[in-house]
Amino acid sequence: MTDRGLTGRQPGAVQNALAVLEVVAHAGAGVTAKEVGELAHLPPATTYRLLNLLVGEEYLVRMPDLRGFALGRRAAALTGGAPETRLSRAARDEVARLRGSVRVGVHLVVFGPTVLRCADVDPELPLRDPALLERHLHAGAAGRLLLADQPDWREVHPPSRLVRLTADTVVRPHQLQARLDETAERGWAAQAGELHDDVACLAAPVRGADGALVGAVLLTAPRQRPPVDHLDAARSCARALEPLLA
Repeated sequence: MTDRGLTGRQPGAVQNALAVLEVVAHAGAGVTAKEVGELAHLPPATTYRLLNLLVGEEYLVRMPDLRGFALGRRAAALTGGAPETRLSRAARDEVARLRGSVRVGVHLVVFGPTVLRCADVDPELPLRDPALLERHLHAGAAGRLLLADQPDWREVHPPSRLVRLTADTVVRPHQLQARLDETAERGWAAQAGELHDDVACLAAPVRGADGALVGAVLLTAPRQRPPVDHLDAARSCARALEPLLA
């Protein structure tokens, strides 16, 4: 069979599909079809057709609530994203040990180069909406760890994505930059009432042997102040997890 290469409209279709993947990768889990179309500058019919195709090929997945999309298994393998993570028994035991010693929610987050995934959610004090945390990096402590670790956070989470979720959510770029500078300086992140009105959290980073950010121990509490009383415990757990997540 003769290979005729790409013909007709095929190059444009490929470019559109790549644009959709790029939008979902940057916007994060839960981005809607309407948002994908607007950000990729595609008409609705083309957007829906490409989304359905990419879901069928496992490059994208639909969120459980069917309202949005996230990177699928095949796209994560290509982009270095954080796919569904199989944690070792030793890693889960470390997280469980911390849960048994504090009276706040304890969760384990894992990072790809530009995305985060909630890998182990506290079963007794669960996250209210993991997808919200994964998508709105500017509003959560774990997301701020990831953004503070970037050469330019705007390339990962453009200012157009600074959505106001509560009255206290930071939505101005210069204000977020100040929070990220503070995070980088002290080595951990915190926020209160920015993702949910009545929830505060802090995140202690887990780094690999090369210093790369690979995960975070996330503590959440139903209060107006991050649970800093447990910061040392979170950091100790993060250090124990370093050889287990590398």
